[in-house]
Amino acid sequence: MTDHSATRGLAAASARLLNYDFSQPVHSQSLRTRLLVSVTVLLTIFIAVAMVILDFGFRDLSEREMRQRLEVQLLALISASDDHISGELQPAAQLAETRFKNPGSGLYGEIFRTDGGADWRSGSMAGTGLEFPKDLGQGERRFQRLRRNDNAPVLWASRRIEWQFDDTTTYSFIYSVAEDLTPYYGQLYTFRGYSIGFFLVLMALLLGVLPVILRRLLEPLRRVQQEIEAIEAGRLTEVGAGYPRELLGITANLNTLLRSERERLTRYRNTLGNLAHSFKTPLAVMRNLLSTEQLRTLSIARQLDEQVGRMDDIVKYQLRRAAASGGTSGLGAAPVDVAVTAESLRGALLKVYAARGIRCEVNVAEGCLYVGDQEDLTEMAGNLMDNAFKWARSQVRLTAHPLSKAGARRDGLRLLFEDDGPGIPEAERGRVLDRGARLDERVSGQGIGLSVVRELVQLNGGSISIDVSDLGGARIEVLLPPV
Repeated sequence: MTDHSATRGLAAASARLLNYDFSQPVHSQSLRTRLLVSVTVLLTIFIAVAMVILDFGFRDLSEREMRQRLEVQLLALISASDDHISGELQPAAQLAETRFKNPGSGLYGEIFRTDGGADWRSGSMAGTGLEFPKDLGQGERRFQRLRRNDNAPVLWASRRIEWQFDDTTTYSFIYSVAEDLTPYYGQLYTFRGYSIGFFLVLMALLLGVLPVILRRLLEPLRRVQQEIEAIEAGRLTEVGAGYPRELLGITANLNTLLRSERERLTRYRNTLGNLAHSFKTPLAVMRNLLSTEQLRTLSIARQLDEQVGRMDDIVKYQLRRAAASGGTSGLGAAPVDVAVTAESLRGALLKVYAARGIRCEVNVAEGCLYVGDQEDLTEMAGNLMDNAFKWARSQVRLTAHPLSKAGARRDGLRLLFEDDGPGIPEAERGRVLDRGARLDERVSGQGIGLSVVRELVQLNGGSISIDVSDLGGARIEVLLPPV
């Protein structure tokens, strides 16, 4: 029986792991939710990294283009320069860039003579407060960011050259050109806005399509879960075929395990049943012989009769065990309607104890089911109800309702058996559940019913407790937890 319980537990655990309902929270072991969360995180990281890389590439490309443009402006300014007899250089009016003349044009220029002689500054520099660095070395070329009086950024390019005048006099000049970065930042912000919008739309589309794709990809797992639930409900005996290659090992091994367990349980039952029946016939013969007139008065005959009785009790106990499957999952068994079973037992016991006029009240909640072998429920409820009828003075009550728990695949069951008899003393409540224990030898029975109930309850993962009923007698409660 232990192997059978382990197998059912494995099947139940497999069904829980394969439950990927998207409506469940992340902690419910949903593969679909975990995949969605993981892919969303990875997609967010990827898009963020892609945006950073694109932004860096755009800024680097734009800055290179601006530097090249400043180089062109610098060369154009040098080419347009005319020398004067005073040692001054100025760009020729007809050759110079017109933006150098217009204030606020965004293009600035300066020709500075390093020995302190006359220099030239473009008209566009008026009021900007720009001061170009003058510490360039011979032949040095430099790019740098500066700021105007209004804190607006500009990109500056300078180059130091030697200029020989017509009189063979040579002076060093620093040519400087600067351009406003405001248009560049405007393009950068526009690019960022477009890229963020594009990636957000792309991410939304991908996340919208992803659940559909995942649902399609995980459909075999959903099918496995549904077929395992059908096996638990008794509608199927094995998992079907046609699964993807990655799941064939799981489904094939599960089917092999299910077939092996069914065959093992059948062998257990048949072996125990055959053994018990084999003993029952010779035991009956021995008891008949011991009851003959010649042996009835012998002391040894009485002792032998007592031992035969004990052997007969053991056979009955093993027969009951062979008929019960136990286990917690109800694998392959259809749910049992508790109300139908309870009414059937009530009718049978009322006939058996009709002479005592006992009233039996059955209160079973609507939809109360036992997921397991019907013989197990009949064995548990039958023994406990029979025990209540034996000890009751006039009234017996059975109450049943389901037990629920968040996240459980199926409800549990609570059974309450009460009578108005003498009850069970507190000191004896643990002992009466042992096999062969009887509180009153005058009451018929072998003392194995309650022990069978306890074993079945434990096999179902539940518990049994004894207390005092408000009817005045014993109150026995069976709790089978939800799983």
